[in-house]
Amino acid sequence: MTVGCYVRVSTADQNLDRQLEATSEYATDELGTGLANVETYRDKSTGTDTDRSGYRQLMNDVEAGEIGTVVVHDTTRLTRSLQDLDRTVERITEAGGELHFVRDNLPPFSGDDDPMARLMLQMLGAFAEWEARVKQRNTREGIAARRADDDEYHHGPAPLGFEKDDGHLIEGDDYHQVVAVLDMVQKGELSKRKAAARLDCGRATVSRALDRAELYGI
Repeated sequence: MTVGCYVRVSTADQNLDRQLEATSEYATDELGTGLANVETYRDKSTGTDTDRSGYRQLMNDVEAGEIGTVVVHDTTRLTRSLQDLDRTVERITEAGGELHFVRDNLPPFSGDDDPMARLMLQMLGAFAEWEARVKQRNTREGIAARRADDDEYHHGPAPLGFEKDDGHLIEGDDYHQVVAVLDMVQKGELSKRKAAARLDCGRATVSRALDRAELYGI
């Protein structure tokens, strides 16, 4: 039976390589599956809902009996909604499949699961949903902070990712890329040097942007 590896990042700027390597190694080393029997599904989209092409195709293939085992790096890659996580597990197991998480130290889910394992899964799902809601709130607060600080930038240069329109800060064309890169730096997933190279600026500019993280909702 074919193993389906699902990988997801939130923006087009982010890289899938780490998840691709981890899930494929798990399929071959832990499940003993040959690479010819590994199918990979990819999304570059938010995890707060399941309206994603890669996810939809994976679930269709599971329910069609073409995928017997699903491997995901961690619960947050699958979804950041507790309700969607529960429903996804049910859809996979009701179709006779198994769900494996590489990083979360959880046992495989196959429909006859230990109650403690299901509780741990729900706790991880609840935390992922909370984290997503905090980020959304921070983004709203960042917009408010930006408006409050308009006067500060009336004469000076606009911060990274912003432009000025009659003295007011507005999001530049690269704003969302800047947010994604700064978020990775803040989480320790990317160095300031590499971030500066991606954003075509100096490391000092990246540092100044991180000092004003509220402008980016991170």
